[in-house]
Amino acid sequence: MADDAREKGDRERPPGDEAALSARLKRLGEQLGHIHADHSSEINPQQPPSADPSAIARGFRLSTELVAGVVVGAALGWVLDRLLGIAPWGMIVFLLLGFVAGVLNVMRAAGVVPSSPLDPKR
Repeated sequence: MADDAREKGDRERPPGDEAALSARLKRLGEQLGHIHADHSSEINPQQPPSADPSAIARGFRLSTELVAGVVVGAALGWVLDRLLGIAPWGMIVFLLLGFVAGVLNVMRAAGVVPSSPLDPKR
């Protein structure tokens, strides 16, 4: 029936199904406009959204683990170089060992590698 009206050249007036669909689409658009306006009024435009504090804390912890391992390794290497007079080998070896220890600590803290089997059971 709707196809008959189109075949006859009456394209200006949409068929009944399309008119109902257009009306529903228009109502839905208005409802979404009201809902969007309500949500935008709840958000403070002056304050940008902040990051998740727990994610920032975890990032700082992981970076601190890595830096601490390298710094402790470098310090031990420097002390051994001064005490034993083997410069620069103590610094090189312990700097690399500190880096490896730092990476291992980061992987343990992130949960990628299980903790050491020598650690006491909790």
